[in-house]
Amino acid sequence: MLSCKRHRNGDQTVADAGQLRAFRARVTIVFQQLNLSSHMTARDTVMLGPIRVHGLPRAEAGKRANHYLARVGAGHRKDAYLGFPSESEQKRVAIARALAMEPERMLFDEPTSVLDPELVGEVLPVMRSLAEEGRTMIVATHVMNFARDVAGRVVFLDQGDPAQVLRHLRAARLQGFRAAQGT
Repeated sequence: MLSCKRHRNGDQTVADAGQLRAFRARVTIVFQQLNLSSHMTARDTVMLGPIRVHGLPRAEAGKRANHYLARVGAGHRKDAYLGFPSESEQKRVAIARALAMEPERMLFDEPTSVLDPELVGEVLPVMRSLAEEGRTMIVATHVMNFARDVAGRVVFLDQGDPAQVLRHLRAARLQGFRAAQGT
């Protein structure tokens, strides 16, 4: 756990910057906007974090990149520049990039948001297999079937004043959301 200092104005800062760096090295995020560099190959993209953050030698980072690209079904694209692969392949490269950090926890922000239904069918099995490995994942998603099938715990979020939402959210709101999803 990170120790924080609370300031008079309510702001918090981390007491130890080294502790924050260590924490950040154990958590990875697969963003909705993938932030992949089109001038880099898939392999180079996956290698970057382990080299810069963990200080891995280039050869070892390369082996790790090859392993995780193959693991997510994108090994055949390791030398492809990221301006060319499909959105599904880009998403899988982003997941491999996160996995290469060998994190304790992974955060996913709407991992299927820009994908058409066919491509969703290529990405969700990768995430399902990560869940089956016992990886800790926090996933923001609107894909209720996936959440129901894979999640160990589900939290339903609704907009509005937190006190009102928590006090008045009833099964009807969740039922309506699920009905709209066809679940």
